[in-house]
Amino acid sequence: MYILPAVIRFPDISPVLFTLELGPIHFSLHWYALAYIAGVLIAWGLVVRALKATRLWPNGTPPMDRTQFEDLLSWLVLGVIVGGRLGYVLFYKPAYFLANPIEIPMVWQGGMAFHGGFFGVVVAAFLYGKSRKIALLSLADLLAMSAPAGLLLGRTANFVNAELWGRPSQVPWAVIFPGEAAQACATATTYCARHPSQLYEGLLEGAVLGTFLLVLVWRFGALKKPGLIAGLFVAGYGISRFIVEFFRQADAQFITPDNPLGHAFIGLSMGQILSVPMILIGLWLAVKAKPA
Repeated sequence: MYILPAVIRFPDISPVLFTLELGPIHFSLHWYALAYIAGVLIAWGLVVRALKATRLWPNGTPPMDRTQFEDLLSWLVLGVIVGGRLGYVLFYKPAYFLANPIEIPMVWQGGMAFHGGFFGVVVAAFLYGKSRKIALLSLADLLAMSAPAGLLLGRTANFVNAELWGRPSQVPWAVIFPGEAAQACATATTYCARHPSQLYEGLLEGAVLGTFLLVLVWRFGALKKPGLIAGLFVAGYGISRFIVEFFRQADAQFITPDNPLGHAFIGLSMGQILSVPMILIGLWLAVKAKPA
């Protein structure tokens, strides 16, 4: 019998920070949007500071200037949106979108995949770097060192939105998330408490990984080995996501009566399957990194 231990009730936080009404026009700022805006601003600040510190770079020469980086931001935003949406379509609901292709561009309805967004950023950065003749590995290092702050804020916003919650749990910090889907626990007799896996992920891939990378950059001169920070970020994210998937509720389309944990292949979730190549590629890139 499932006995509900001391748990945490979900705080009553509105996903909307504020709403402005100007006649027939209504504008609402969501915490999730604010998290992305803040993440971009923090990343911008970290990159600009690193570009100014010439001592961090091989031969004292940064790979690009501030103006070029600000131009790159628009490319990256497009890469995130297109890649994240296509990743969700291909990895998580291919059959549905094959039958309803008109809904593929409807990103406002929800449905984005980090792995797809990551690939979109890689493609956008590659195309921009090649067109401007910027050292690609150093450009990748810049993006990698600045990304974790946004991941931390984004996962925190997932928690505020009461989405992407974890599996049922009896740990003292388990959270009772609102909503019929969150409360659909077969073993629960009263309320269903779950792992706050959004916060686990934010701490690992955001706070822990981000601090580790920044220490390597500012204390140990890691940017003088092009590709090292990028490789460690990719591997670190993959490892973090692989671990958190053990606590995270699987995507609904993979859960069946015969597969309650939502494994996609050989006992692994889709998130874990997509993380394995990230870990391998990241480690390979970090090992191959050499002083320029």
